Amino acid sequence: MIRGVKKNAILIGLGILIVLFFVGNAARFYRLDFVDQLSTILYDYRLQLTMPRSVDDRIVILDIDEKSLKEEGRWPWSRDRLSLLMDKLFDKYGVAVVGFDVVFAEKDESSGLKVLQRIGQNQLKGDAQFQAALAQIQPQLEYDNLFASKIKNRNVVLGYYLTNQKGTSISGALPEPVFPAGTFNGRPIGFTNWNGYGANLPELQKAAASAGHFNPLVDADGVVRRVPMVAEYGGAYYESLSLAMVRTLLGRPGLLPGFADGKASGYGGLEWLELDTTAGNLKIPVDDEVATYVPYRGKQGSFRYISVADVLHDRVEIAQLKGKIVLVGTTAPGLLDMRATPVAEVYPGVEVHANMISGILDQNLKERPAYMIGAEVVWLLLIGIALSFLLPTLSPVKAILASALMFSVTLGLSVVVWHYGNVLLLVANSLVMIALLFALDMSYGYFVESRTKRQITGLFGQYVPSELVEEMAEHPESVSMEGESREMTILFSDVRGFTTISEGLDPKELTLLMNEFLTPLSRIVYKHRGTIDKYMGDCIMAFWGAPLPDVNHARHAILAGIEMQATLKALQPHFKERGWPEIRIGVGINSGRVSVGNMGSEVRVAYTVMGDEVNLASRLEGITKQYGVGVVVGENTRNTVTDFVYRELDHVRVKGKEKPIAIYEPIGLLGEVSKALQDEIKLFHEVRRLYRRQDWDQAELQLMNLQRMSPETALYGIYAERIAYFRKNPPAAEWDGVFVFQTK
Repeated sequence: MIRGVKKNAILIGLGILIVLFFVGNAARFYRLDFVDQLSTILYDYRLQLTMPRSVDDRIVILDIDEKSLKEEGRWPWSRDRLSLLMDKLFDKYGVAVVGFDVVFAEKDESSGLKVLQRIGQNQLKGDAQFQAALAQIQPQLEYDNLFASKIKNRNVVLGYYLTNQKGTSISGALPEPVFPAGTFNGRPIGFTNWNGYGANLPELQKAAASAGHFNPLVDADGVVRRVPMVAEYGGAYYESLSLAMVRTLLGRPGLLPGFADGKASGYGGLEWLELDTTAGNLKIPVDDEVATYVPYRGKQGSFRYISVADVLHDRVEIAQLKGKIVLVGTTAPGLLDMRATPVAEVYPGVEVHANMISGILDQNLKERPAYMIGAEVVWLLLIGIALSFLLPTLSPVKAILASALMFSVTLGLSVVVWHYGNVLLLVANSLVMIALLFALDMSYGYFVESRTKRQITGLFGQYVPSELVEEMAEHPESVSMEGESREMTILFSDVRGFTTISEGLDPKELTLLMNEFLTPLSRIVYKHRGTIDKYMGDCIMAFWGAPLPDVNHARHAILAGIEMQATLKALQPHFKERGWPEIRIGVGINSGRVSVGNMGSEVRVAYTVMGDEVNLASRLEGITKQYGVGVVVGENTRNTVTDFVYRELDHVRVKGKEKPIAIYEPIGLLGEVSKALQDEIKLFHEVRRLYRRQDWDQAELQLMNLQRMSPETALYGIYAERIAYFRKNPPAAEWDGVFVFQTK
């Protein structure tokens, strides 16, 4: 044993360093983003595997859906309709409590009362009959007061939002805090802290039984897993919408903070909140941000949805709402209350609150008490040190079995405490540590080589064609993710008039159309060894020369741009058959020295390019339509690729750059362009020479010849218009023939 320890001292020492490294992360001396990401993935899987996938019939979501918007008009509706909704819900259907996942921050002036009052103060000031009638009907037209009267003395909970956006204005009135300022002085509790809010009108807030914020906590991956039960604003503490609704349902019981030491001072951690009800206490576990994990029951539809329009028009049976907890929210896409959650990428925000209410009432909330950090540290030390000493002495097969066994035990333990104890044990540190200890014990050279290949495939597979990925995997030393300066070529393509096109198609058709033209255009980029940087709506940004060097980067980009135009032209008959509009794109190409590498933030990074030459490529794409051509390249690109026939379009000064540049239209490869077209291009270049000399007569004469030769070429008409303008408005003596663009 001692001999084995001495023999493998280096491996054992490295293993213990790995163990201590992950212990430090578990103890929160620092944070490892990739471990946090793995934790969220494991959490999501456990949640999905154990969800009840049943419908909670205690809670009903009144949906401001497309049907309601079609029948009642666009949101927000006039408050007299909401007043009618309150009467129906409480008087006819006998609901238990109503919560609003919307904010009533602005006054409702849709009744026309202000107009009538203005008339009464001016045109009909002396008309006693009008004044009397106005006084009689005024209470019916004060919709906000009417709505306030309908929610008063009823179990109605309003919603509002908290915000930390800069320059946020504070609007509306907040409810009374559940804990006043100073309640937790001296305790290091990590309440989410906010500096602004958008709340309801004071008269509505005063009339409501309660109110709660509907802010979820959005994790780094954009997914909603937790809701802050209590949040801090201005030193005071405010409850969530779900908590406010449960308290209102139960008669507003007191809310008590729960500390691990059972005292009001001492240990700082707030571990739970407690509702002191007559039927017994309800416990709500919270984490270090006083947030609770949302106990999702399943995918959308875990609660009954009823269209608000059906309630307003008496199309709902009383039994469907009698005694129910009602949440008023929206699933209409245009109202933007959809969230990414562990159970669905698009999930109604109102159903998040419904899950929280259901979980509080059922007391099936997952908890992560402070002592779980200590438990995780102890577990890491036990299995880590054991594996560090054991693995170096085992054969590869036995090492695999031992690692797999420890891996399985760790996962199994987390599932057991999750299922039977409602406790969240984070095991990502343990799993990653086991994997690293196993990897360390294997052949280091083989491990590094195979890992590098996998990294390259994973990182660049979405950017570049598979052929380049294979080349990079074979020669990983030639690939770097770090920022560096390179000579490269950048291409931008964009659909002309896309806004008009998108307005004429429904979302499904628009998606199909975009896929139909973006897919073949992307394949062309791959075909010519290009890297797709990103899609920006209908725009493709691509570059050549990275991650693998490419001495012919400019040539490949031009070939891709020309082929993109030809391919899109060939697709037009297919688009016409589908009833789609004609699609035209502009392509801008520019070459030069740029910065390339992984860029972004701690939350998200992307392999991309930056620099003036990138911006110029974007400007060139934007001005293709100004010259009626499909592809425009900068002079750097034209000077780099000399085996093409080009038409010099102009000398321009684009917005943001003082130095003028020459721009060109690539026509085709030398030897592939007809003599007639080359003669036409030479004649146009002569026109450009005459134009710069301000020889308007000769330039115009040659333009007329060109227009007879090629009447479909818009470029000639553009220059004819310029010449006509300069005849009437002669340029200054120092005019250099440069055309200045004032827009991007």
